[in-house]
Amino acid sequence: MRLRFAFVIFVGLLAAARGAWAQGCALCYTTASAAGAAAQRSLDWGILALLVPALVLFLGVLFLLYRRALAATT
Repeated sequence: MRLRFAFVIFVGLLAAARGAWAQGCALCYTTASAAGAAAQRSLDWGILALLVPALVLFLGVLFLLYRRALAATT
């Protein structure tokens, strides 16, 4: 229970960080908004292409840690 509370606090602090919302990069925003519709769509696909492998690895590690924690408690 204590670990879960610490995790929730940690995630809340990360979400509250100003830089986490990517509002600090004016150059990225200006470039993306000046691009045409096709370039914006390509940028969206590029973001997804970079996000999916990182997310799969992150969730895989969390799953393995969860299984290990369950095995340690039983």
